Formats: sequence, C-alpha cells, structure tokens
Amino acid sequence: MPTDNEFTRILQWPGYHVYRQAIDEKHKILELWVRRKRGNRKLECSGCGRKYSDAYDSNERAVRDLPWSEFKTTVHIEVYRVKCADCGVKVERVPPVPSKAPFSKRFEDAVGQACESASARQVAWRFRMPESTVRAMDLRYLERWASKRRKPALWQMGVDEIHLGKKQKFLTVVCNLETGEPLWFGRERKKETLDEFFQQELNARQRRRIEAACVDMWEPYRLSIEQWAPDSKIVYDKFHIMQHANKAIDEVRREEFFRKGGRMRGLVKGKRWLLLSRWLNLAPGQRQELSQLFALNRKLFKGYLLKESLDRLWTYRYEGAMLRYLESWMDQLRWQRLKPFQKLAQMLLDHLDGILNYCRTKVPLGVVEAVNGNIKSLLRRGRGYTNLRYLLLKAQRMVATRTEFVVFQKVA
Repeated sequence: MPTDNEFTRILQWPGYHVYRQAIDEKHKILELWVRRKRGNRKLECSGCGRKYSDAYDSNERAVRDLPWSEFKTTVHIEVYRVKCADCGVKVERVPPVPSKAPFSKRFEDAVGQACESASARQVAWRFRMPESTVRAMDLRYLERWASKRRKPALWQMGVDEIHLGKKQKFLTVVCNLETGEPLWFGRERKKETLDEFFQQELNARQRRRIEAACVDMWEPYRLSIEQWAPDSKIVYDKFHIMQHANKAIDEVRREEFFRKGGRMRGLVKGKRWLLLSRWLNLAPGQRQELSQLFALNRKLFKGYLLKESLDRLWTYRYEGAMLRYLESWMDQLRWQRLKPFQKLAQMLLDHLDGILNYCRTKVPLGVVEAVNGNIKSLLRRGRGYTNLRYLLLKAQRMVATRTEFVVFQKVA
C-alpha cells in the first residue's frame, strides 16, 4: 500500500501533506487527511490578506476532490481561523479550497469546464450531483475566471434587445463590437435601462472614448446614447433594416395573395420563407419555384427585387455614393403602388444620418446578431436563467473559449 509521502505527491496540494488515509474498496471511496507542512505556517486572512503566525482555533473540513481512478475522493483538511485586527475572527485563506462549499478548486474547475460544452443537467448526471449544485459551482468557476482576465477597452459598442417571453419580456444586451462579447445585461428595453449601463459600468473617460454605437431604430436607445456618449456616432444596424425590408415583402405577399382568399391563398401557401430568403442562398429548384410565383404577380416580383437590391447599400465606402444609390433605389418605387416599401423608404429617410454614419465610421455588422444568437442558445440549453450575472459570464466565456455544445449520451 502506498505510504503517506506517496499519497502527498499524488494529491499535489502545495503546502500540505497527507498524514492519514483510508480506502473502502467495496464502495470505491478514498479518504485522505491532510494538514499544513512544517514550513507552511503563515496563516493568511481571507478578508484582507494580512498574514499571521498564530491561529485563533482550528477545525476539520471534508471536501470532495477529483476522483482517483474509480474511487470517489474526499479530503479532510485542517483549517485554521485567525484573529485579524481589521476583519475580526476570520477563516484562513486556503488556495486548494477557495470557497465555503465542500469542494476543492480543481474539482470545481473540472465541473466548470464541463459546463462550457454541455448543459448543467447533463453535467449533473455525469458527476452524479444535483443540478443546483452544479450551477453554483459553475458560477464560482466563472467568477474566478472573470476576476483574473483583463477587460478590453470599449471603442465600438452594440446595443440590442432579446425577447424572453411574456413574463420577463425583453433583455437589453450591450456588447463590444471589436471582441464580439457581451458586456452588460439589463431588464426591459427602456431609456432608463441603458442609462443604468452608462452610469454604473462606465466612467466619464470611458464614455468619451466610445467612437460608434451600432443599434437598431429603437428610439429610447438612441436618446440614451446621445445623452451619455454625445461624441459617438450612431450607426443603424444593417440586419435590422433588412428585417424591415423582409416585413415589407411579406406584407406585399399578404395583400396580393393571402388576403384574397380561395385559390390565390393556396398558390402562396408555404412559400413565405422563399420570399424571405436571399436569391444566392436558394437551390436551383427553389429558384424555379420562386420564379413561377413571380410570373403570377408583378408587384411581388418588384418587391423582391427591391428587397434584394437594398442589401447593396452597405457596399459603398463614401457618403455621396451611398446617398445616390439610395435615391435611385427610391426612384424605383414610382408608379409601383407598393405601400409597404413606400413606408420603408420614408423610414430610411427619417434615419438617414445613422445609415450614412456607416461610411464615416466602419463597424463590423452582424456582431450584435451573433452575440444574441449565442445568448439564445444558452437560454435554450439552460432552460432559462434567473441570474443575469451568471448568464453574462457564460456568454463571455463562450466567446473567449469559442466552445461548442456537446451532449453526453447515457450508457444503458
């Protein structure tokens, strides 16, 4: 049987040695008792970090460590308390056991790393633990990771909202366009919501440093940015504008086919997604099906061309060229009697300055939607998050590690 020194070398807890062990081969349980080595007598206050040589008292804690082969490992560690001049009686700081939970740091790190690519429920089944315990361990793992990393400077920000449902409704998401990671979450999508981010998360110098803000056309966001970051240029996101174009072509479909009922409704039934798709993304058979639909109605064909050609607006690098193309695009609406696209053109004119700002300050388009996609995938796999701080850290870690979700399959 291995000696205490051999168990100490295998355990690898710096500053601690094993003085007793017990093995239960029937139930596959390994228990180790450890205490400080002779040269490791300085006790550090967990509150302020001050070091002491004398202990106030001591007790024994049992913590779960990584398994040794098939053996579930429990480490009994001798923990001291110190009488700090500033903090009072406090427990010493123990690096292998960073929290009050009965788990070692490396065991929590293993659980947290498993949660990066799988849901908490799957990890709980794998480690045979309650799901709530796994979530708490994952949160502590993410908090330790966030405290050590250096936050990048914010030069270009993106603001958007996510619809969570009838009860929670909306979640405001602020992200860094350069790094592609979320920075802050807030309930609802009011002006006061975004005001809270500027007040609590950024100082005056950081607010002045923001060059551009990529947002949709939601008025409260624009008012908040103009108030707290007046030097930044507001750039309206291309993908939100194209969503309005998709709504316009969908409204044309309803007017020309769906609302006329009978045979006309049957002709367009099940083909809505074809009209909302880009022509380049369609297969030859799908293009033929869409062409047959265009042959039945000229307005639908003209609306689809207008929707497809609007995407070219963001290929220009100079304001004059972008403006001339927008004017020529609106000229095509004459005598077409396409009211949904006329409303779209008026909306573009009302927000013209924010559209032209894309030529003045280039921002990476699509980052906001990519961040929202990551958050929605986390919400689906986690079946919702009540703790916004936990959701934010999960999304940030997902971007930093570029992990993908996997599924642990149960073995019969």
